[in-house]
Amino acid sequence: MTRRLLWTLPPVTLLAVFFLYPLALVVQQSFRPDSGGTSLQPYADVFASEAFRQALWTTVWLALAATAGCLVLGFFLALVIAFVPFPGARAVARFVDVFLSFPSFLITLALLFVYGTTGIVGSFPFLTTPWGVLLAEVTYFTPFVMRPLLAAFSQLDTAQIEAAASLGARAPRIVRQVILPEALPALAAGGSLVLVLCLNEFGIVLFTGAKGVTTLPLLIYGKAILESDYAGACVVAVVNVVLSVGLYAVYRVVSRRAGA
Repeated sequence: MTRRLLWTLPPVTLLAVFFLYPLALVVQQSFRPDSGGTSLQPYADVFASEAFRQALWTTVWLALAATAGCLVLGFFLALVIAFVPFPGARAVARFVDVFLSFPSFLITLALLFVYGTTGIVGSFPFLTTPWGVLLAEVTYFTPFVMRPLLAAFSQLDTAQIEAAASLGARAPRIVRQVILPEALPALAAGGSLVLVLCLNEFGIVLFTGAKGVTTLPLLIYGKAILESDYAGACVVAVVNVVLSVGLYAVYRVVSRRAGA
């Protein structure tokens, strides 16, 4: 028992020092207005702000729309890579793993260099709108859905597909009745991860320079760095953390029920 406690102490200490303690400081600062003392006034001020409500709505709808786009596109691309034989399929699957290591702002800059106002292809003003942010997020986060799907497809019993095809089932029906049920746990895992990542995405929104698009992470940056409103920034950060943790809890429930 003592030995177990000794082995547990280092990771618990690291978690407390580098994560829980800074998080506790953020929560503590959110109750300390500039006037001093401890008060709920920072929460009242932020919740009454139109900028906060707009940022919250923008963050939620962008995250939901990007997740839906990633699920549809990721499922289609994973199907093609896994079940449609073509030269270089393995190389493409490996590139998906490499793509996951790219920073989000790099993908955004690439889109701007190609399709921006001074881009190689031509000027596409929509890149500086919410739709441009959505496109960049779908482009960057789709591989996060493809990776678990490709792993799930690699373990799928091809005999089921061959049996369904021999009985006259066409490709859409095979996908709907054979492949999709097996892919649901992977879809739930990948979709939940993308949703949480989109809620906290900062680089894509910042580097697109989309006019009028302010998400919660960008609002935190603005309040802390530009306005020096640290209490307000901490309030928004607490809301962002609560949203993320809540979605993670939903992800765990969905994954457990789906058998992931």
